[in-house]
Amino acid sequence: MNAERPNGRGTGDEVADLARRAGQLAGWAARTGFAFTRRLPGVETAERGVRQVERQLLGELRRRLDEVDDPYHAALTAASAMNRPAASGSRPIEATVTLVPARDNHAEPLRAAMAELLNHSIGFGRARAREYFYAIILRQLTPDEARILSALSDGSPFPAIDVAERTSLGGAGRLVLRNASTVGKVAGVSLPDQVPGYVTRLIGLGLVDLDEEVPSLETQYEILMTDETVRDAEKHVKRAKFVKRTIHVSRLGAEFWQACDPSFDPRSLG
Repeated sequence: MNAERPNGRGTGDEVADLARRAGQLAGWAARTGFAFTRRLPGVETAERGVRQVERQLLGELRRRLDEVDDPYHAALTAASAMNRPAASGSRPIEATVTLVPARDNHAEPLRAAMAELLNHSIGFGRARAREYFYAIILRQLTPDEARILSALSDGSPFPAIDVAERTSLGGAGRLVLRNASTVGKVAGVSLPDQVPGYVTRLIGLGLVDLDEEVPSLETQYEILMTDETVRDAEKHVKRAKFVKRTIHVSRLGAEFWQACDPSFDPRSLG
């Protein structure tokens, strides 16, 4: 069980405060176009500082979210509490999760975690269930992936390319690179070479959709073809075939971003 802090605020309030601070930082960077002004004197040094603060806030927020909502963490905490003798003169510690019978005097955290999820499903309303679902997604995102989702959040499509080995019939054979895209540079990610993996993960989470080639993006496809990651993949096949696609935010991604958008001000609703 999480104890109240001396100032009277619980862990839930602290999570909300951390989210607000992280949101303010991200919102400031977006409003000032921070990622696009690196050529200005002193901006590179300042950016490193902002990135460090951003990582610290996101890391702490993720840790607090884990403590609040992670059923496995809750199960381990409860099992530890049940197996720990109460201090002399104190009340016994009550478990906050329904544990399955232990075998050989050892709790089974995986089964207990499932019990915790089932317990949640009983008391959750629609709004709380959605919030929990979004929190689970949020915990899985890296800062770079959050930046990519932000760049996609307005619905604009971005080019994506797969690099494959061309077969004797001109088709696509063995894939050597999947989902390379220009969205990483626009988003200002820290690890440009990891963009294909980021995009693949976002597609897997259902936040981004993969679609057919869009002819109007031809210039952007040509730029993407010169990307270092794409050129390096091309070296690993005898004859390369480029499969052009587009990526854009999915319906789930748009709803998720609307719920988590750090630049949104609730006071604007009146």
